[in-house]
Amino acid sequence: MNERPGNQLFDAYFTASDMREVFCDQGRVQAMLDFEAALARAEARVGVIPPTAVAPIQAACQAGHYDFAALGEAIATAGNSAIPLVKALGKQIAASDAQAERYVHLGATSQDVMDSGLVLQLRRALELIDSDLAQLGDTLATQAQRHVATPLAGRTWLQHATPVTLGMKIAGWLGAVTRSRQRLQELRPRLLVLQFGGASGTLAALGEQAMPIAQALAEELQLSLPDQPWHTQRDRLVEFGSVLGLIAGSLGKLGRDISLLMQTEAAEVFEPSAPGKGGSSTMPHKRNPVGAAVLIGAATRVPGLLSTLFSAMPQEHERSLGLWHAEWETLPEICCLVSGSLKQALLVTGGLEVDAERMARNLDLTQGLVLAEAVSIVLAQRVGRDTAHHLLEQCCKRAVAEQRHLRAVLGDEPQVTAELSATELDHLLDPAHYLGQARTWVERAVAEHSAMTA
Repeated sequence: MNERPGNQLFDAYFTASDMREVFCDQGRVQAMLDFEAALARAEARVGVIPPTAVAPIQAACQAGHYDFAALGEAIATAGNSAIPLVKALGKQIAASDAQAERYVHLGATSQDVMDSGLVLQLRRALELIDSDLAQLGDTLATQAQRHVATPLAGRTWLQHATPVTLGMKIAGWLGAVTRSRQRLQELRPRLLVLQFGGASGTLAALGEQAMPIAQALAEELQLSLPDQPWHTQRDRLVEFGSVLGLIAGSLGKLGRDISLLMQTEAAEVFEPSAPGKGGSSTMPHKRNPVGAAVLIGAATRVPGLLSTLFSAMPQEHERSLGLWHAEWETLPEICCLVSGSLKQALLVTGGLEVDAERMARNLDLTQGLVLAEAVSIVLAQRVGRDTAHHLLEQCCKRAVAEQRHLRAVLGDEPQVTAELSATELDHLLDPAHYLGQARTWVERAVAEHSAMTA
């Protein structure tokens, strides 16, 4: 088995398996070998190497031919993964065609192999993330429409505020997902570019054939050819990492909301149940938000990793010492964490369990106080803002002190009943009549999502 031993106990929880495949040893090595094979094809197209050299080189560019453990040991001496891999590739080719071995890696440098290989991996990572975001958007759009008119208490500073709807809350999650997809779409042409500069970025070793080879190589790899090599200009990678950080944070917000709504005292929305999910090692009654924990965990871990990418940006001259190295595991780990967060978000949101009756009861926990603003706004039009605000404030204090419903207190207040009828008070104290533009926000979020998928 080629895969190097690793810490895999938490992989299934924090990382999506398809993303881990992209960044496992096999994925890393194959991406670099894909660069070497494409370089041979490009140089043969331009006439720099004989066409007969291409087949032996391509045949050797299969990750399964190589011992990853041996490569790992060699990296400790060589300082990067490309040097021992290119040596091993040369030996593999020479065993069957000594002539073809002469043309391996011609004109390239180690960082060309590693960075272009990384871009190939990131292309796949981007596709996986965007696909999951699109699926999550579909799920959230469906849930937002389903609960467009389901009222629950809005909460500010963790206290009951005025009524909102569950659909509106979900539409907020949906909007963040849509914006993340837009950002990925915008950065795609900047990220998916070839890295090819040779020893110091000049491609001097290839002479006048440098640019034709570079163009052919970009075409072979289906990447764009940038304005110049970017060995120590890392903004492309950091931009991608930053967008992933935003995705992690937005998913963390979703997870935080669900975990709070799952609290025993709220008990309004739950992750889907499953045998053995969310239990406790000692308390049989527990139902823990285990999916939300991954979303919050990733949102907590990714910013620290992202700070490493930013810290590694001021790289020295034409090849960095240490700062480039700091990126190697950092960006892949961000991709893996975001992938795991997305997988859990899909599981959580697809089967949300909603207790609308509990939401209604919780709305009435403060016995009408959450609708004091609604009464105050209407009353202000008749007696003035300051007078109305002061009057409602006093009525609210009385309702709390006397442990009575605000509707009853208002019904006993002559200054209120002189302006508002019983029917008007009943209407104003009904949460369903004080939802403002909640439905509009849902419609707009769903429309924007639909425009992305059209």
